[in-house]
Amino acid sequence: MDAADALKLFELDNNVVPLSASDEKVYCYDGQLQSDQLDQRPWRADPRYYRKVEISSIALVKMVMHARSGGDIEVMGLMLGKVVGQTMVVLDAFALPVEGTETRVNAHHESYEYMVQYLEQCQAAGRQEPVIGWYHSHPGYGCWLSGIDVETQMLNQKFQEPFLAVVIDPKRTMSAGKVDLGAFRSFPEGHIAAKSQDTDSDGFQSVPLNKIEDFGVHADKYYPLDVGYFKSSLDQRLMERLWRKHWVSTLSQSPLITNGEFTTLKMLELAEKINIFSKDAKKNVSAGQIIRESDAIAEEVSQGYASNMIKKRLFGGT
Repeated sequence: MDAADALKLFELDNNVVPLSASDEKVYCYDGQLQSDQLDQRPWRADPRYYRKVEISSIALVKMVMHARSGGDIEVMGLMLGKVVGQTMVVLDAFALPVEGTETRVNAHHESYEYMVQYLEQCQAAGRQEPVIGWYHSHPGYGCWLSGIDVETQMLNQKFQEPFLAVVIDPKRTMSAGKVDLGAFRSFPEGHIAAKSQDTDSDGFQSVPLNKIEDFGVHADKYYPLDVGYFKSSLDQRLMERLWRKHWVSTLSQSPLITNGEFTTLKMLELAEKINIFSKDAKKNVSAGQIIRESDAIAEEVSQGYASNMIKKRLFGGT
């Protein structure tokens, strides 16, 4: 399998939809049209007005590569794009030089200077798309918004609407072979909503025990958007160059070795959840959640083993 084949497989696994020539007008930014849409402020009448986000393949790969580069540390960046009706469209993304820890990212003065300079250079080059949201990574603990994330998103939506939050889990992306990404918007302060992210629903979330409380407390303060990916003929050449870098990095790693510690931690977490469920079935852990997590771990290990076997057959080695 060469880089071109791997790119095709990546696009198939993540359902990246190619645009037709007529649909590629999504890349044409009309400032007046955007202004007319935003002047109506439809999100005030309907807090769930934006229902879907479409992300370009270029922005997707940039965010995944940045998230992976952070390892166990959270990283952060911004997204450029526009809105089309009730859909938020992400056309590009760029990383921010922020200070990160295992639980949060903090943007400082240098980061804001970098952001301003980057946007000024984009405008000088003819790029008119504004910042439409921010992204950050959750290495190993799923795609959802913590209490700090919710506060950040509510603040952004208060002053920069429309604004989107995207979360990427690079470790689960590596384990599953498919991008683990979630897109969210917060509800306005005081809005009452039913908890829509039940851990045993179709929107299954495998959350570590030490973060379940944070997940549960804030889960009714925001809602997820449907996520889709697209590419155009304009993307192709740049995508191929970006992909070569991503492919070499992926090819040189074994998911079983790279994520060995992460998989072990997930097994320990699962054992602890089984222990908690056997003692008290009413505590934040359900049988359905345990079954889904065990199935997910088995599938990821199986995929990692298959990936290793393919590489051995192609390139030899033991």
